[in-house]
Amino acid sequence: MKIKVLGCSGGIGDDRHTTSFLIDDDILVDAGTGVTRLTREALAKVDHVFLTHSHLDHILCLPLLLDSVAGERGHALVLHALPEVLEILKDHLFNWRIWPDFSRIPSVEAPFLHYAALEIGVPARLGDREITAIPANHVVPALGYLLRGADGSLLFSGDTSSHSGLWEVADAAGDLKHLIVECSFSNAQADVARASKHYCPETLAADLALMHPDPSVWITHLKPGGEEGIMSELDALAPGRVQALEEGMEFEV
Repeated sequence: MKIKVLGCSGGIGDDRHTTSFLIDDDILVDAGTGVTRLTREALAKVDHVFLTHSHLDHILCLPLLLDSVAGERGHALVLHALPEVLEILKDHLFNWRIWPDFSRIPSVEAPFLHYAALEIGVPARLGDREITAIPANHVVPALGYLLRGADGSLLFSGDTSSHSGLWEVADAAGDLKHLIVECSFSNAQADVARASKHYCPETLAADLALMHPDPSVWITHLKPGGEEGIMSELDALAPGRVQALEEGMEFEV
């Protein structure tokens, strides 16, 4: 399983792109503005999109992806998410008022989009690849993912604040090579982090100290303009433990 970082910023501007990861050439995890880095040929190969939650920075390119290549595909794109997230998208996005209902066009019998509900802890298997939804603690229904291939696993926190479920999964994985975990705000903005249910360096460093495995730890979802300060605070609290995730990075598990 090859994982390429298309976008990993908490915002846009100056070549920043929001969250999206390409797995091999047929799966996306989240569909933020990082998707715009793909060619139309690459977009047409995407058969599955796994969403962490419904916030705009994680779904922004999904409607345009479908609109750009759906007519060239021979089968529906499968959208995997929590049932609550699928309902949000049906009610507020694919509702004809914001965007066409691609689950009903060109026909109900042969649509461009198919919904697939996920259950926390139940693996979705696509060939020899395993994608398991894990808990997250955010202001809307949300999850992260454990991605397991032939050579190990990668854990992605999704948007979250501190919660034991993430670290229980990390401890139990057994073959964890990489942890991608968000840290959106600096310690000076800890009140904003608490209100919006995101990590800041103090809360993330405290949780990292409790983690038993020692994978490579990559920090994502840094807010634009605050990246250097957040990483400096993390390095002071967890020296040598973390690195900033960057667009274009590739991992293999």
